[in-house]
Amino acid sequence: MAPSAAEDKTLELRQMLREVLVGREDPEGFFAMCLSVLGHQETRAQFQSIIKPLSTANIRLHSVLTSIYHQYFSKTEDEELQLALTLSLLEMEDNQMLPTNQDSQLLQSEISVSPSSFVQLKSTSQGQNTSSAPTGSWNKDQDTEPQKSSHSVNPTHGTDQEPSSSFSKPDTVNKRDQMTEEGLNKPDKPKRSKNRRQRRKGTGQQLVGLSSSLLATPPVVLWFRRDLRLCDNPALIGSLELGAPVIPVFIWSPEEEEGPGVTVAMGGACKYWLHQALSCLCASLKRIGSHLIFLKASGEANKVRSSLHTLEQLVKETGARTVLANAVYEPWLKERDAAVVSALQEGGVECKMFHSYCLRDPYSVSTEGVGLRGIGSVSHFMSCCRQNSGSPMGAPLDAPATLPTPARWPQGVPLESLDLARMPRRKDGTIVDWAANIRQAWDFSEAGAHARLDAFLHNGVYRYEKESGRADAPNTSSLSPYLHFGQLSPRWLLWDAKGARCRSPKFQRKLAWRDLAYWQLTLFPDLPWEPLRPPYKALRWSTDCSHLKAWQRGKTGYPLVDAAMRQLWQTGWMNNYMRHVVASFLIAYLYLPWQEGYRWFQDTLVDADVAIDAMMWQNGGMSGLDHWNFVMHPVDAAMTCDPYGSYVRKWCPELADLPDELIHKPWKCPASMLRRAGVALGRTYPERIITDLEERRSRSLQDVASVRREFGQYVDKRSGCDLLPLPPRLVSEALGSSHEEAAVVGEGRRFLLPLITRMEFKYQLEKPDADAASNPFNAVLKGYVSRKRDETVAFLNERDFKASAMCEGVQRRERLERDHRRMEGLPSTPSPGARARRTPTAKDRFSVVPSGSITSVN
Repeated sequence: MAPSAAEDKTLELRQMLREVLVGREDPEGFFAMCLSVLGHQETRAQFQSIIKPLSTANIRLHSVLTSIYHQYFSKTEDEELQLALTLSLLEMEDNQMLPTNQDSQLLQSEISVSPSSFVQLKSTSQGQNTSSAPTGSWNKDQDTEPQKSSHSVNPTHGTDQEPSSSFSKPDTVNKRDQMTEEGLNKPDKPKRSKNRRQRRKGTGQQLVGLSSSLLATPPVVLWFRRDLRLCDNPALIGSLELGAPVIPVFIWSPEEEEGPGVTVAMGGACKYWLHQALSCLCASLKRIGSHLIFLKASGEANKVRSSLHTLEQLVKETGARTVLANAVYEPWLKERDAAVVSALQEGGVECKMFHSYCLRDPYSVSTEGVGLRGIGSVSHFMSCCRQNSGSPMGAPLDAPATLPTPARWPQGVPLESLDLARMPRRKDGTIVDWAANIRQAWDFSEAGAHARLDAFLHNGVYRYEKESGRADAPNTSSLSPYLHFGQLSPRWLLWDAKGARCRSPKFQRKLAWRDLAYWQLTLFPDLPWEPLRPPYKALRWSTDCSHLKAWQRGKTGYPLVDAAMRQLWQTGWMNNYMRHVVASFLIAYLYLPWQEGYRWFQDTLVDADVAIDAMMWQNGGMSGLDHWNFVMHPVDAAMTCDPYGSYVRKWCPELADLPDELIHKPWKCPASMLRRAGVALGRTYPERIITDLEERRSRSLQDVASVRREFGQYVDKRSGCDLLPLPPRLVSEALGSSHEEAAVVGEGRRFLLPLITRMEFKYQLEKPDADAASNPFNAVLKGYVSRKRDETVAFLNERDFKASAMCEGVQRRERLERDHRRMEGLPSTPSPGARARRTPTAKDRFSVVPSGSITSVN
C-alpha cells in the first residue's frame, strides 16, 4: 500500500530532523521547513510529536526547538493551563479505570489546587537531584507541551475555581458511567485508591515536564584513550546513533600503559602533550554542549588500580548500560580491553570497540597467499594487505554539532590532579619549566593538527618526495604527534593526501610504515626491550656512561649530532632523517646498546610511539626484522640534510660564525679561524668524544661477525642470512589452520625463517679480520645534496669520458708543438687561463666544475 501524502511529509521532516541532529541544518531552518511543508495549523498540531524523539536523543536541541515553537505560537496562560489539565485527565481516563463520582469530585478538588502543587513538585524534584533536569525534557507518553504551561502558571493567582469549572463538562459527560461502575468496584476501593495516587503522581510529573527516572534512557559512556578528537571519531558517532545522553570520560592508568616490560610508553614529553591535548579536547566538547570527565584508575584494597574497576564504579553511579571506545593495539592494552569487555558484558553492560587508530587492524593482517619471504619490509606488508583486504576504509566522518548530555554528571577529578604536566622544583622552591620551548613550538589542539596538515599539503608536500631529509627546511609534515594521540585520524590524513594537488607516494607510504610497526608489535610483544635475532643478544656493547650522557645532552663534539639532540630536548621532535643520524652514531660509532636510545626517545619525543620507536631502534640496532642497509656518517650526512650549515647554526649558535665548509667539522678549522669565530674547543664547544670513526666501525663489524660465528645455528649456511624463530601465529598461517602439521605449533617446536641481512655482515663473516674500509659492501652513506646533484655528476661523467679522448689528442699535439718550438728556438705559446667557475644553475659548492669542461647544465 502506497504511503499517503501526509505520511510522505512526515517522513521528509523526519529525515530533515536527522540533519539537524548531526549539525547539517540549524533549528530555525527546520522550523521554517515545517511551516512550509505542513502549513500553520498542521505545524501547530504536529510539531511537538515530530520533535518528540529528541527528548531522549538530544535534550538541549529539543529545548531549543520547543522555545522556537513557543515563540511562534503564543498562547495565553489560561489556555495553556486548560489544555495541559485536559490532556492529563483524558490520559488518566484512557489508561486507567474510570473513577467513581465521589472520586471524580475528589480528583477535581485536587486538580483545582494544581498550580501550587506544580511548584512544590518541581522544587521537590530539584531537591532530589543536585543537577536540575534540562528544560524541554518530555514524558514518554506525552504528545503536547506541558513544559510551557507549568512555567506560565503564577502561583500567586489563587483562582482555584477556574481550572475546576473548565472540567465541569467532561465530568458531567462521564458521570453516568462513573455511577454505573461504582457498585462493581466497591470491593477494590483500597486498590483503586493506590492506583489513583500513582496516577496523580504521574500527572504532576507530566505537568512540569520532567521525565520519569524509570523511563529515562540510560546514558552512554564514551571512553576516550588515544582518540582525542571530534572529527572522524567512530566511537563518538556510534554514541550519537544510540540516541542517548553521552558521558565522555578519560581514565588515567599509568600502570596499564606501561605494560609488562620496559616500554616507557608515557615519557615526560608525551605526558605533557597528553595534558595539553586533553585540555583542548575538553574545550572542544564544551563548545558542543558537553564536557570531559577525568578519572584516575582505582582498585579495591590491596589490588592493582585498573580501568575496569573505575568503569564498573562509573556504570554503577550513572546507570549506563553501554560503553564505547576506539581500540588500541599494544598487546598488553589489547588484553586489558578484552578483560574489560568480558567483565562488563557479564554485568549486563554492552561494551564495543571501534577500529580507527591504524588504517588496517594489525590483528587482521595475514601472510596467507603472500608467504614469509621478505617479512619486515614495507613492501611485504603492503602485499599482505592487498592480498587479504579487510573491510572498506570508507570516508572520514565529520564532527557532530551537538552532544546529548545526561541529567546528572558523574563526579570526576581535575585535570591537574593526574600529574601529567608536573614540573620539577629546585631546592629553593622555584619551578623548572622544561616544556616552555615545547609550548612555543606546537599547537596542541585538533584545529592545530588540521592547520598543520593544510599547510603541508599546500607547500611542503611538493618537496617531500626528494627533499624530505633536509633538516634546514620545513619539508616534512610534523604530524606524527597528532597521529599518535589521535587528534588526527590516519583515514582523514590519507583522504586529504589523496585529494591534494600533489600526491606524494612517499608520504602515503609512511602510513604503511606506521601500520607495519604495529603489526610487528602484535607478532612480537617484547619488541621494545628484547632483540628479535638471537645472536645479537650476545653483542658486547660499550658501558661508557659518559658517552651516553654526551649523546643525550648534545655534547658529542659532532655538530650535526649535537644539533639534532638539542632540537629533540627543546622541542620534543626531529625529522626522520635526523633520527637515523643520531641512532647510527649511538649504535655504530659509540657502540652503545639500542635500548638506551629507545628509552631516551620515549622520554623526550612528543610523538613517542612504542611500536614505531621499537621497530626503528631494533632495525638500527641490527636485531630487527629488516636490516637497514645503511649507516649515517655523522659528518658526511650533512651534505644531505644541512649542506649550508643553517640547521647547525640554529641549534648550536656557538658555531654560527664558522664557514659553511667547516661548520660540520670544526676540529679542522685553523686556530686563527676559531679565534675569529669565538670558538674555543673544549670550552665554548665540546671536543669530540671519539676521534677515529673508521676504527670504531671496524670494531662494530668484527663484533657482529664474532657473535654470528658463535651462534651459527641461527645463520643460514647457504645464503648467510640470519635465522629467526617464528612466533606461533606466523607458523599457523604458514601451515594453514586446517593443516595436519599445525598441531606442532603447540608442541614447542621452532621454525626458523631466513631474514633480510646486510651484505657487509655476510662478507665480514667470511673475512672476520677485514676492516670497514676494505669491505666492498660498506653501508656508510656519504650523503648528497640532492637528487639533482647526482644527475649532474652522472651527466658530467658521461661528458668527461667522451671529452677525455679528445683532450688527450689535443694535449699530445700541444706537447709536440712545444717541443718543436723549443727545438727551433721559438717563443712558447701562452697558456690560456683555466679558472674554475660555478655552473649557472647550481646553488651549492658541490657543483663547481673545471673551466672548459662544460659551459652550462640545463
